[in-house]
This record gives sequence, structure tokens and C-alpha cells, in this order.
Amino acid sequence: MKLIFEKSRSLRSGVSLPDSDVPNVNSIPESLLRDKSPELPEVSELDTVRHYTNLSRMNFGVDTNFYPLGSCTMKYNPKVHEDIAGLDGFNSLHPLLPQLRGGGALTQGALAVIYETEKFLCNLLGFDAFTMQPLAGAHGELTGVMLIAAYHKSKKQSQRKVMLIPDSAHGTNPASAAMAGFIPMEIPTDENCNTDINTLKKYLNDNLAGIMLTSPNTLGIFDEHTQQICSLVHDAGGLAYCDGANLNALIGKLKPAELGFDIMHINLHKTFATPHGGGGPGSGPVGVSEELIPFLPVSRVIKRSDGTYCLEYDHPESIGYTAPFYGNFSIILRAYAYLLTLGIDGLKNVSENAVLNANYIRESLKTFYTPATDRVCMHECVFSPTSQMLKNGIHALDIAKALIDKGIHPPTIYFPLITKEAIMIEPTETESLETLDVFIDAMKEIAENALNCPEMIKNAPESTKVCRPDETQAARHPDIVFTQ
Repeated sequence: MKLIFEKSRSLRSGVSLPDSDVPNVNSIPESLLRDKSPELPEVSELDTVRHYTNLSRMNFGVDTNFYPLGSCTMKYNPKVHEDIAGLDGFNSLHPLLPQLRGGGALTQGALAVIYETEKFLCNLLGFDAFTMQPLAGAHGELTGVMLIAAYHKSKKQSQRKVMLIPDSAHGTNPASAAMAGFIPMEIPTDENCNTDINTLKKYLNDNLAGIMLTSPNTLGIFDEHTQQICSLVHDAGGLAYCDGANLNALIGKLKPAELGFDIMHINLHKTFATPHGGGGPGSGPVGVSEELIPFLPVSRVIKRSDGTYCLEYDHPESIGYTAPFYGNFSIILRAYAYLLTLGIDGLKNVSENAVLNANYIRESLKTFYTPATDRVCMHECVFSPTSQMLKNGIHALDIAKALIDKGIHPPTIYFPLITKEAIMIEPTETESLETLDVFIDAMKEIAENALNCPEMIKNAPESTKVCRPDETQAARHPDIVFTQ
């Protein structure tokens, strides 16, 4: 496929504008004007439409094919929720419109959405309050550990600097903890894929700030010691934080606050309706227990006695703003529509089907690949190439590339780091049995070829415009052309 610059022909144009019917006034200083026209492609409208249409057909997304990207919940999202987010009464609002008087009638609906979404999440997950401000999962993590820091500061316990992070946690947890001023300390995983209790007990002292536990963990396993861990940390004066990026496995089945967690971030853009990936936008609300409410970011949406909604700022112990305005409102709106569509019973079905689909894949492939554990998994399962595949020079990357030729997006590979050559598969609850069977058959065929025709796998993919770029060199030495 040619670049659009290669299709350019002098004096060809894709648009015809009428002559201006207003006086031509140039308010731009002469010194800022170009000496010559920008070197933009000159193409017809038809060539432009065909170029970008064909370019879009080279993209891969959940709307086109199966996308089992582990730990990222690339599930199908009902288009009706996109339509709701696009309603004029929502998408045309300016964030500085009045809350009550004057233009207040225009903003009451949006404030109600934020307020009602928070209350729904509190009821669903068991926390006493949520902040809807954080703009992504990692941003929610940072907000959460900042709240922990504020809590210990209020107790005049500034020596509490140690944040425990299991090696099965999400990769951004240590960075979030460090940015909030804590010292991350890794806790290993035991032979049953739980957090190692004996190692944890070594840190139960006056320096402990808390623990960041991913539930379920990145092996797709629910930690059997969760309640005990939270209790031990509490007894030592610390707080228990839950990384809720994997909430798809638990939604509607249990309330994390009842396990002992004091604080938790969730991902509206993974669990509640909005497509994950593509660089955003995201939303990572944070739920807290009652004793942490004073430290939540401002502003907070409250409902007044007369039934109207407004923003409240009077929280002297607040950590302040963590995002402009009120968070990513359109993502909150989509999530609100999703929650109302499914209700509690529908949300239970989400987790049940997500877990069922993942275990169906795990059972179907466990004799073809090496499973990370023989335990029943939650929303995702993790495999590695067999020892014979590795002897044949076939690695996780090769298996991922071979899947592309089958019209399937590769799963996450080489993560979690505690599993060598990890292949992390999350089918989500929205995929049908027929789709799962196509994927399973593809993985079985790849496994057989890896043993009998390894060169076929090493040369994959053969169906793409670009097959095997040197990804490391591409990142370190990008080929970028600047035009003036």
C-alpha cells in the first residue's frame, strides 16, 4: 500500500470551498507566517477516502476479530452505550457551566450521573465512598497510595514507608507506590500461587504502610489468604489496597471491602463498558472505607436536601485535585449506562461467564502447553511453551505471531514476569463457545506445528503487510521523517 504522499499529484484537491464573503483580515504577525506552503499531499476526495478506508482495514480490534489480550479485558461493548454517551445533553456540556443557578439546569443531569455511579459502585463493592476523578488504572493506583500516605500522615506516623507488593501484582504497582513516597518491597508467590505468608510476616512492624494486592492476581488466581493478609496488615497498623484491574472475575460475586480491603481502584474502561486499549480515554475510580473519606480528592458531588446536585470543596484533609474537573465524564457515563443495563444479576453473569470461558480454554489446552498452575483459574489463564517447543526454538513470541495468521489477536506474552515465557489469555465473558473453539483449534494446530514443523511457526505471520520487524531496534532507532 502506497503512502498518501506517494499518491499526491500537483494541483489535485479533495475539497472545493466557496469564496469567502467576509473581509480578509490577517491578524497573524508577518514573522510567524510560512515562507512556503506546507508540504501536504495533494489528492482527490476519492483517493483520500480509499486510502484511509484501506488503512483502517489493516487495523485489528475487538469489533473485527477475537482479542484475548490477558489482563486487559478486551471485551465487546454494547453500542447503545456509545450512543448514550453521544447524546447532546451530555457531550455538548462545558465543564465550567454553573452547578445550580443560571445554566444549572444543563449540568444537573451530568452531576446526577457522577453521584449515582458512585453510589452504585459503593453498593456493588462494599466501600463507603468513591472518587470518580482518576483518569486511568495506574492513575487510580497513584491516587490510592496517596490516600494511604495522607492517612498515615494524619496519624503522625511518617515512618511508615514500606509498601508490600506481591510479585504477582500488576506491573505499575511499584511505580505508583514509589511516586507516592513509599519504598516498594516484593513478596514472592508460594507454590500454590498465593502470596507467601511467611515472607509477609517479616515486614509486620511499625514501618509498614500497607500492601497492594492484585485480586485476582496476574496468574488469574484468587489468593486464598486474602482475608488473612488484610488482617495481618491491619494488626501491624497498615492499610490493605486492592488493585481491581481484574474485577471482571469478581463483579457481583463478592464485595472486596468485606475481604478486609480499605481501598481499591477499579477500571471503568476494562470492566464497565468502555473499550480498553488504544491509549485511552480511561477511568480509574477509587473506593475507600469510612476512615479514608476525609482524604478523598476534591471536588465531590453531593445531593442536597432539595434533590439538586452540586460540587463540595470543604475537605481540609483532602489530597486535592488529582485530575482536571471531574474525571473522564464520558467514560463514567458509559459505565453508568452499562450498570443500569445489566443490574446486579447481569453483573453476576458477567463474572460467571468470564470465569467459565477462561477455564474452558485452560482445560482444553493444558495438554498442549504448560499451564502456570493446575488450580482453577478466574478470568484468565496463563500457559508457557512446552519444554520440547523450547528445544525446537519456539518461544512465546513465535506462538503469538502464528496466531495472527489465524485472524486472532495474540494474547499478552512475557507477562506476568514470574512465569517464564508466559502466554496470558483472557477470553472475556462476551465471546461465544464457537469463537473459543476456533481459538482452541488454532492453538492446538500451532502446538503441533511447533513440534513437527517449527520453521513454519518461526516464519509467521505471513498474512500481514509487515511480518517480523525488529521491534527492539524500531523502538531505539525510529525512522521518522519530518516535513517543513
